[in-house]
Amino acid sequence: MQGYRISTDKKHLDIDVIYDFISASYWASGIPKHTLEKAISNSFCFGVYDSHDSQVGFARLITDRATFAYLADVFVLENHRGKGLSKWLVESIVSHPELQGLRRIVLATRDAHGLYAQYGFQTIENQGMFMQIWDPDVYRESR
Repeated sequence: MQGYRISTDKKHLDIDVIYDFISASYWASGIPKHTLEKAISNSFCFGVYDSHDSQVGFARLITDRATFAYLADVFVLENHRGKGLSKWLVESIVSHPELQGLRRIVLATRDAHGLYAQYGFQTIENQGMFMQIWDPDVYRESR
């Protein structure tokens, strides 16, 4: 995409940009910075950068790169939306050579079903086979 690039090189990630967005998101509000840094260090990450090499988007996969991946923390900064960057990012992820042959890629989203459906994601038909331990308040400071 003209004027932008995507990289999986973690050396280029701008942790402050990523943290500012994700710590204010509906899915990880209040996440401690050290927790996010640990998550990033243990994930396969995709950064989106503008022509000035400023980070404008991000996504990460928790994956063994052989059988399973969980897509998380996908975002494009607001002032770069509407240019197709989210589509390009998701397309880059699902077509990445190291992610081919996975049996399952899952994600959770409150409002972007239409985006992900374009790349083959579907709602889980047999939800009863999935289980979770979920603590939505895990990042609250009062804990």
